[in-house]
Amino acid sequence: MPHPVIIETQMMIRQPVRQVFNAFIDPEITTRFWFSSSTGKLQQDATVIWSWDKYQVSAKVSVTSIIPDQLIRIQWGEPSTTVDFIFEALNDTQTYLKIQNYNIPLQGDELLAFVIDSTGGFTTVLDSLKAYLEHGIQLNLVHDKYPPF
Repeated sequence: MPHPVIIETQMMIRQPVRQVFNAFIDPEITTRFWFSSSTGKLQQDATVIWSWDKYQVSAKVSVTSIIPDQLIRIQWGEPSTTVDFIFEALNDTQTYLKIQNYNIPLQGDELLAFVIDSTGGFTTVLDSLKAYLEHGIQLNLVHDKYPPF
């Protein structure tokens, strides 16, 4: 039975909601701030593979819900968990993005380690997204987070 923990990270991005939403749908954009490659765009009921070449890891990502400019819900990872990307247009040029990770089938020390890793990981993604969409800078934060360098 999954533990009722919800991990949440958030960031205001100074770009229109359509642009922020599309940054997660279109791997041509997402690869500039998160993963190295994807087998396709995120679409309702699609399954894609995201890869991080430097770390020689990949993840199967199953899209369970898309509401344009509002929500992307995926199942991913080992153990499999649910991740919601929630987009809120604050105005025509600002978007508030929340990432929630839940349905985590772990307990005790394993759950604590997962919470720390997931919180740090999604915070790094948001920081990298903000730098890229607001300033056109690829900081390579995800790429440079762990050795080897």
